[in-house]
Amino acid sequence: MTLFRKSLIGLTLVLGSSMAAAGQDVKAKITANLQALDKNVKVEKVEESPVKGVYAVTLAGNQIIYSNVDGNYIFRGDLLKLDGKKVTNLTAKERNKEVAKLLKDFPDEKMVVFSPKGKKKAHITVFTDVDCGFCRKLHKEVPQLNEMGIEVRYMAFPRGGEQSPAFATMQSVWCSKDRQQAMTKAKNGEKITADKCDNPVLEEFKLGVQLGVNGTPALFLADGTMIPGYRPADQLAKLLGVNK
Repeated sequence: MTLFRKSLIGLTLVLGSSMAAAGQDVKAKITANLQALDKNVKVEKVEESPVKGVYAVTLAGNQIIYSNVDGNYIFRGDLLKLDGKKVTNLTAKERNKEVAKLLKDFPDEKMVVFSPKGKKKAHITVFTDVDCGFCRKLHKEVPQLNEMGIEVRYMAFPRGGEQSPAFATMQSVWCSKDRQQAMTKAKNGEKITADKCDNPVLEEFKLGVQLGVNGTPALFLADGTMIPGYRPADQLAKLLGVNK
């Protein structure tokens, strides 16, 4: 190895360490200023935004705000990139990326999954409540979605929280030997045997709150995009780019 190459590698390591240290310093400054207002604020990460001197700050709960290097100025709202007539919401893009990762990392075995018999072309993750009228309407179209190659992955979101009747019903669904059958019965208003077990209903409910779910059904695409409310099967197929 030549002396020049050794020097270059050494310089790269020094610069890399310096940049990492600078990044930690910026995060520390911004965190300190935010926690001076509210000590419970949790800063997950701080990254440079495409705008010089502006940093994207991700808080717990996947909330993104923007700050200057010292954290003395805070901006709330979405950062948009204008390119002629094209507008790209950079904040939503970053937020969706984090959501997609959280959903991808969540174990399939904790969900109630309705899979196509043939080739799977796409999937949707649905936060659902068994007592929700539009959730029941969507469930009636699950066979149609499956026929089109779309997998439906249910996660529990009893809107009334832990004290609601839906919470207890959904625990029974998740504890049933045949979750798919139990889900269909519950969506049809039929009684489910009150089975008990260690179940992820509360965990999924809390995840839904973290992702900004405030109503059901709340549908998420694989890229993290949230679609609030009911959509007919044909519309969902179009959004997913799935041919009938």
